[in-house]
Amino acid sequence: MKKIYLSLMLMGCVMTGFAQNTPEERLKLADELFSRYQFMDAAEQYKKLTRGDKTDNYINIQLAESYYNIFNTVEAAKWYAKALEVNPGLDAEIHYKYAQMLKASGRYEASNAAMKKFANLKPDDLRSIKFLQNPDYIPKLREQEALFTFEDSGMNDPKYSDFAGILTQDNTFYFTSSRSGKKKTYGWNNQPYLDIYSAPYDLEEGKFKEITPVSELNSKLHDGPVTITADGQTMYFSTESFRNRKYAVDKKKRLKLGKVSVFRATFNGKKWGKLEPVPFNGADYMVSNPSVTPDGKTLYFASDMPGTLGGMDIWKVSINEDGSYGEPVNMGEKVNTEGRESFPFIADNNKLYFASDARQGFGGLDVYSIDLEVPGSVAMNVGDPINTAKDDFALSFYTDKNIGFISTNRVGRDDIYKVHPVCLTEFLITVKDEKTGEILKDAQVSILDQDKNIIETKYSDAYGLVRYDVDCGRNYSLQVSRKDYDSKNVPLQKTKNGKAPVEVQLRPIELLIIDEKIVLGDIYFEFDKSHITQQGAFELNKLVQILERNPNMKIKIEAHTDNKGSDAYNLRLSDQRAKTTLQYIVSKGIASNRLQAQGYGESQPKVDCGENCTPEQDAINRRSEFIITQK
Repeated sequence: MKKIYLSLMLMGCVMTGFAQNTPEERLKLADELFSRYQFMDAAEQYKKLTRGDKTDNYINIQLAESYYNIFNTVEAAKWYAKALEVNPGLDAEIHYKYAQMLKASGRYEASNAAMKKFANLKPDDLRSIKFLQNPDYIPKLREQEALFTFEDSGMNDPKYSDFAGILTQDNTFYFTSSRSGKKKTYGWNNQPYLDIYSAPYDLEEGKFKEITPVSELNSKLHDGPVTITADGQTMYFSTESFRNRKYAVDKKKRLKLGKVSVFRATFNGKKWGKLEPVPFNGADYMVSNPSVTPDGKTLYFASDMPGTLGGMDIWKVSINEDGSYGEPVNMGEKVNTEGRESFPFIADNNKLYFASDARQGFGGLDVYSIDLEVPGSVAMNVGDPINTAKDDFALSFYTDKNIGFISTNRVGRDDIYKVHPVCLTEFLITVKDEKTGEILKDAQVSILDQDKNIIETKYSDAYGLVRYDVDCGRNYSLQVSRKDYDSKNVPLQKTKNGKAPVEVQLRPIELLIIDEKIVLGDIYFEFDKSHITQQGAFELNKLVQILERNPNMKIKIEAHTDNKGSDAYNLRLSDQRAKTTLQYIVSKGIASNRLQAQGYGESQPKVDCGENCTPEQDAINRRSEFIITQK
């Protein structure tokens, strides 16, 4: 089912005894149920009107929409397909919903075909643009390193929905559930209305104690989810606008239409009281799914209030010391899309987790994260196994407790799972000019494993930043390069779970010219061979840059060895290495007539240590030198 609830109350029940003798009367009943958001009952009535290939296309569409709203992906895709087969020219949003339902059913190729049709109809839509930039993104998402593992929480009701779990500082677990078993059900999905529940959670045993409803907060209609400040004194929770007597009246349909609102409650030591609505609730829009920062100074929430980019957006509002509020601020395109974003959770490391149905994901709602401390950060799908083809949402995570909770309907109902972080270090690399301290964008930053193999390459953004998430406790290094700058190898220290800032300063390339020589780092070759290694090529690329910047410059490449081995062998090996170096530089576009190459073997040691050279002295003597013969 979709996780954005509408609120309504019937003003007298017109369903009882409704005449259904003719197709026209049955259709009227189905439409009435649909208009009241009673989608399960509406679908049952529409199905009775189907007549194989002769079914009116209006019925096909209404069936598809009914199943879409209760997230029955297979049936929704089936009826969207029938509707589009009858009329391929239906509204673009029908194609989009069809693509989403196919994707949520795991039918990725068919989903891509439907998205291409949507993109043709709405080429300027951000969803189209993102899709066309990378239509086959699913394999890459699957290859993404896992950030979390999960396990069943052990507290889910086998019949009713449980979702949106949070953990307080004193380890009290709050969540939202329809497990009350109330006779009054919500017509959208025929489940009881939602209530707020709590349970003590034992961190050591990983078990929940007695689960009880938070009776002072629960009303006759929907209540929850909740968020609580770190001091445990203030709660913000979703509830119905009826609670504040705010609703619209549809006399024709005999409905009172409310909106989800956010209320604040205060803990008096025994229970929650002093319930009051936040001032930015509205009669014409929803405010829901709140999440407060640990310091209690900012409240994040989901809303479709004026200024929303799509169906539902993530917003934030400041909370002043006197309890008043600032003006709500939309989180903008770095978080929100033309679809629906909801269920924000702000972690203690200032990472925002949220759910979206419009970004590139596995299907349904997927969970994304964005680091609000890093300028220019982009929202990232948290990947497999947390996200699936079904709805995955309401991820909460506590770095100090090393545990979190995810809500999902992967087994056909909303359940809560525990999540555990894979031990990761987040390296935050900033690239600067060594001489001026200026931020350097577009620097190439490659991260290498302990065997010096490149794992991935990225480019610094407008803030000079590159981010890599890697496994804890392993050795990594960086290769950082930029046009007109001296490239640099940077070893990375082993770290524990968390963030590790790294600043890399690059020297302007002209500073490598010293005393008629071009001074590079060591040019590595394979042992006992003349093949240039990846690290050697990394250094030689600096020389190529200098020669490109100085078109009249000519150089002589001199290769030297230590004194291990015979004179003849060392002379031959050094000459081969000098010529291999020349060939590499020519392969990069430098004319061969600007280059000379000669090997000197062991005849010109840098350190004259005879037969008693230490390993360190041997390393100094094994070298390549680049002499400027013409500027």
